[in-house]
Amino acid sequence: MRYPAAEKLEIIRLVEQSPLPVRHTLAKLGIPRATFYRWYDRHSSGGPEALNDRSPRPDRVWNRIPDGVRENVIQMALDEPALSPRELAVRFTDRQSYFVSEASVYRLLKARDLIASPAFIVIMGSRTRLRPPTSCGKPTSPI
Repeated sequence: MRYPAAEKLEIIRLVEQSPLPVRHTLAKLGIPRATFYRWYDRHSSGGPEALNDRSPRPDRVWNRIPDGVRENVIQMALDEPALSPRELAVRFTDRQSYFVSEASVYRLLKARDLIASPAFIVIMGSRTRLRPPTSCGKPTSPI
């Protein structure tokens, strides 16, 4: 359960003023000791403002390709349009000494509409058979 900052501060004050030991007070309140001490440390170091909920998401994704590197990959793709994503990834890694996977290059190029879809040839099947099916080398007769 999430507690607002005001309730966290009230719980800290209650535990501080309680004549019971901290463990017993927290047990009666139903709050884990680790949670309380995390709140208490935040309050001690940052004051009541530090008790406000923080976003659980990180500010930056750990494996995101930096924007400058993205632009360099796109520029290389524009300079050398004949290269496949695999060849671009290898050449970029060799020249820039920064590893970028083939899949990442493909996603970057696809996001910029720089990937041409392959030319598919659609072959229609015939509705009638050219040769009737045979069984043991003999033509079958209709029943």
